[in-house]
Amino acid sequence: MFEVLIETSNRDTRHVRCLNDNCGIGKSEGNLVMLQGWNIAAEHAAFRVRNGAVFIEVVGSRATVIVNGEKVRESHGPLHREDIVTIGAYRLRVLVDEAIAASPPPGASKVAGNDSPAVAPPAGSSESTEVMAVEPRSPDMMEYRLQVHASLVRQMDLRRVDVHGMSDDDLRAKTSELIDEIIEREFADLPMTVNRRRLAKEVLDEAIGLGPLEDLLDDDSVTEIMVNRSDQIFIERSGRVQESPVVFTSDKAVLAAIERIVAPLGRRIDESSPMVDARLKDGSRVNAVISPVALRGPSISIRKFAKRKLVGQDLMNFGSLDERMLEFLQVAVRERRNLVVTGGTGSGKTTLLNVLSNFIPDRERIVTIEDAAELKLNQPNLVGMEARPANLEGKGLITIRDLVRNALRMRPDRIIVGECRGGEALDMLQAMNTGHEGSMTTAHANSPRDALSRLEVMVLMSSMDLPMTVVREQISSAIDLIVHQRRFPCGSRKITHISEITGIESGTIQTQDIFTFRARDQGGPEGKVRGTFSPTGAVPEFYEELAERGVPVDLSIFRGTGEEP
Repeated sequence: MFEVLIETSNRDTRHVRCLNDNCGIGKSEGNLVMLQGWNIAAEHAAFRVRNGAVFIEVVGSRATVIVNGEKVRESHGPLHREDIVTIGAYRLRVLVDEAIAASPPPGASKVAGNDSPAVAPPAGSSESTEVMAVEPRSPDMMEYRLQVHASLVRQMDLRRVDVHGMSDDDLRAKTSELIDEIIEREFADLPMTVNRRRLAKEVLDEAIGLGPLEDLLDDDSVTEIMVNRSDQIFIERSGRVQESPVVFTSDKAVLAAIERIVAPLGRRIDESSPMVDARLKDGSRVNAVISPVALRGPSISIRKFAKRKLVGQDLMNFGSLDERMLEFLQVAVRERRNLVVTGGTGSGKTTLLNVLSNFIPDRERIVTIEDAAELKLNQPNLVGMEARPANLEGKGLITIRDLVRNALRMRPDRIIVGECRGGEALDMLQAMNTGHEGSMTTAHANSPRDALSRLEVMVLMSSMDLPMTVVREQISSAIDLIVHQRRFPCGSRKITHISEITGIESGTIQTQDIFTFRARDQGGPEGKVRGTFSPTGAVPEFYEELAERGVPVDLSIFRGTGEEP
């Protein structure tokens, strides 16, 4: 087990923990250390543990790996903390655990007392970078966290600290100073199992931040955080769910974290309203549930928001689609086709919708409508709207359906609804049918055919007594394409169908698949699914219209053999 510190060219840092003896590096999602860039191979290199030490090995034929300024031919090691591995625009550093370190490298810092040495700054950096690795839970650490936190509350009460009149930076600085003072005065004889700096950070996070969630939110390799109860947190890394070693100290600490999330948004959570949807400052989506609905204690689910704007090339790097499918979707969005992105929970629908939305030309006016704002578009003529729950008196509720109706009065070229769950589907279909071509939304479904059935049910939820024939005609005339994405058991997310709605016949909506993904086996890196993206040979009707109008289109993408992701 070892940590890898990753620094980008703009000095952003993240770290990942390798739990086995082989840690892949490269573009593909099968790697634990995922890097991007034109000069990064899908399988670029790997960290491997041999005889208790970590080595780096070159994997890709065109891969370039540099350690401390010297190019690596095949393998280099053992790696020490001060060694800098350069791959493309990234600098990596291996933080070797004591358990696998054969001996301290020459010139390495000695451990003073029970403080771990800070990581040395990267070459050329004017300031040091300190990495607080997520450590396995320790009974001693948990006990001292509770004691120091209790002492901190007493001291702040005795000193009558006005926390409400302080800025966030002043509060953090004052609290950190007080925690250091308490540890120095009252807990000078900490056992060797307790890291002094780690203890101070965890108490600070729980006192004024989100507790153990702070480290998980800072870890870019973590895509989802699931707090089942105070002492049980699960996380998702590279599509795989695993239990986190960090926990809250109590249910009260979880409740405090929930309050810090929802209070700035003007939302509430209490026994009368025990469920809430919210978002963090970076846009990450949060759902919280408390007693009496949550039986095992307060629960939090966080879908992390990507810090970097994803583009179509990222979808290809992740193996979610191939080049032909990407080209087709770019043309479909540009030429104002109405799209519905479908898939199961956690399949990546919103991420895909975000990427597709950024294909819209800058000259068009876009209105986005969401329950919790997640979409991140960059077009200049953009209006974003968010639904609002009722207040304490049960008033002020603004639904997605209200916002869709209002959007029609805002002269939009396109309307993008984050997700259709109910009666707003009818308003969305009417918008698509009344001059707002190129609009998009997402919906939960297990297949393109199931998506049509789901849309029918959602339209019926609008309280409009419409015959099913009329509902199906509305769907058939409004929607052009269904893009279905699936999350496989191995954690891979792939677009399995791009289907065109061709019309209605004998009361049944007709579809044809344009592209499909056929899974073959799970013999890829770390058991990832492998298969083939391939066109079915069908050419969509609107492509034929574009060709007749003289718009340059490549019809060859609908022919040829499949490509393995």
